[in-house]
Amino acid sequence: MLACRSGGTDHDRDGCRWRAYNTKMKRNRTLNRLAVAVLIVALGTVAASAQRRGRGRFFEPIRSPTADTFQGAFNFCRIMFGQAYDGFGANWSVDYPRADVNLSIRLSELTKTRITTDAQGEPEHIVIALTDPALFECPFIMMTEVGNAYISPQEAAKLREYLEKGGFLWADDFWGSYAWEHWTQELSKVLPPHEYPIVDLPLDHPLFRAQFEIKQIPQIPSINHWMGSGGGTSERGYDSAEPHARGISDRSGRLIVLITHNTDIGDSWEREADDPTYFYRFSVDGYAFGINVFLYALTH
Repeated sequence: MLACRSGGTDHDRDGCRWRAYNTKMKRNRTLNRLAVAVLIVALGTVAASAQRRGRGRFFEPIRSPTADTFQGAFNFCRIMFGQAYDGFGANWSVDYPRADVNLSIRLSELTKTRITTDAQGEPEHIVIALTDPALFECPFIMMTEVGNAYISPQEAAKLREYLEKGGFLWADDFWGSYAWEHWTQELSKVLPPHEYPIVDLPLDHPLFRAQFEIKQIPQIPSINHWMGSGGGTSERGYDSAEPHARGISDRSGRLIVLITHNTDIGDSWEREADDPTYFYRFSVDGYAFGINVFLYALTH
């Protein structure tokens, strides 16, 4: 059985309160929340980036779950996976650990979500394999650079069981048609496309209104590509010009897999404090998108 969603009632109020208001009030409240989000994130970046957000680390020892990891609050769960010989991209550790830490902090600041922290007060994020029994303690899991992922038969069986029991997978940060074809082939081991088709999510999907109103799919490049290209956002040129948010739903219509292709949402969290222009252009949208995904996953 999956662990109970932490703070479900509060999440539901955060995600669904808009339904009680008319269209005008909804729009006004959305704008106010976005303004507050920008202010809080900007102040946090200026005042605490050196002390709290990343500490200059681009990597740290892998945090595996222990008997004390899951305390009934939120844990960011990142999936560690093998690499394919014919894939295209980097590996599971891209954006780790700063994206995991920063998104957890922002989720606690901008929503009522309680996050699990360690003895030093840092978010208790973990890295797990798909065959780890701790998988079923995570209502949400994330995979990055899936254009180079390999999913073994054993991992495919466990991931399918996890998703069918109520879990949620977000696959992010892979670019171009070759990486797309590779990932969908690997994912088909888990969810055969004739049973679980991949579809483009319409912008009126509840995920895009869980807290913030998302009006378009943001194309967020890695900060290195953005700087090196003089401000470009498509990392594979014409082959990745259009960002996509696609998904797979279960038989009852609940979204169980989110796939963000031709965009790197995670880098907007990892690199929030590295460059003010990058932050204002990409991180605000990246956090709005990410928080919506987390709230949707935790309340559906």
